[in-house]
Amino acid sequence: MCTRVLWNTNDLAVLTGRSMDWPESTQPSIVGFARGRERDGTHPAGVVSDPNPLRWTSTYSSLVTTIYGLGTVDGLNEAGLAGHALYLESTDFGPRDATKPAVQAGLWLQYLLDQADTVAEALRLMDGIEVLKVSARGRDANLHLALEDIGGDSAIIEFAQGRPVVHHGRQFTLMTNDPTYDEQLKLLSLQDFSHPSREMPLPGNVNPVDRFQRAAYYSALLPAPGSQRQAVASVMAIMRNVSVPFGAPYGDFGVYNTEYRTVTDLTNRMYFFELTTSPNVIWVDMDRLKLDGAPVAVNPYDESLVGDVTDRFVPHDLPF
Repeated sequence: MCTRVLWNTNDLAVLTGRSMDWPESTQPSIVGFARGRERDGTHPAGVVSDPNPLRWTSTYSSLVTTIYGLGTVDGLNEAGLAGHALYLESTDFGPRDATKPAVQAGLWLQYLLDQADTVAEALRLMDGIEVLKVSARGRDANLHLALEDIGGDSAIIEFAQGRPVVHHGRQFTLMTNDPTYDEQLKLLSLQDFSHPSREMPLPGNVNPVDRFQRAAYYSALLPAPGSQRQAVASVMAIMRNVSVPFGAPYGDFGVYNTEYRTVTDLTNRMYFFELTTSPNVIWVDMDRLKLDGAPVAVNPYDESLVGDVTDRFVPHDLPF
């Protein structure tokens, strides 16, 4: 259920791809938020209740993809920080420490995009907050985060027994789902991709371990891009390769078809979105997006959208 791939080793741009795999539509909206938006970490109302909610006013504008209207699972901010929330069944946010202000898991990423300009700053912000588990559509939001910035820095944040487990460094470019990141790296180390060839056996199933290893193999083979167009296409090609096709052998819970794929170009502040039920790729140029008041959005399920949709954004009312 979801894959993230960071390409921070080419000389043209820092790019990240992610896929969203889920058993139903997550009702995504691509939303632009202006800086200066006041937020409450326990919103939307009724999702979670806490006597000490985190409250903040956003320092940076952001362009994100939302989930069920309850929070943010993907996106970037104007300062060049991007993030991606993926599912991790083993997530354990632990007991509530009431001395720290709390943010519900669906707004965890949005808080960091609102307030941090780099991965290092986002990790510093984590020291002062608690993340609260929430549920949506009968599923707990057991999330882990991948973050990257315009300088190519990266971090993976998971929670185990109430404590954040952080992998921080440019080398942490991949993420899927269970098992935990430590275990994924151990399993990857057992593979020898040092001499890739067309005869080399490559894990090809749809489970998170196989997707992690396939992403590693193809990421290592990416040729130097000659243009932004080629760079974006290269990352999107990997995301298609690690996507879960319709009719794949799903389990009772844990592996589902891919709903959409995104590519984030941090260097040029552009965001590309591909719905798997549509033949159209759409994109947004954040520098041209007018973010000076209420949120604006497009619905990626709008079949009339194709290509550059920066000018198609309209005011959008969100409860967070």
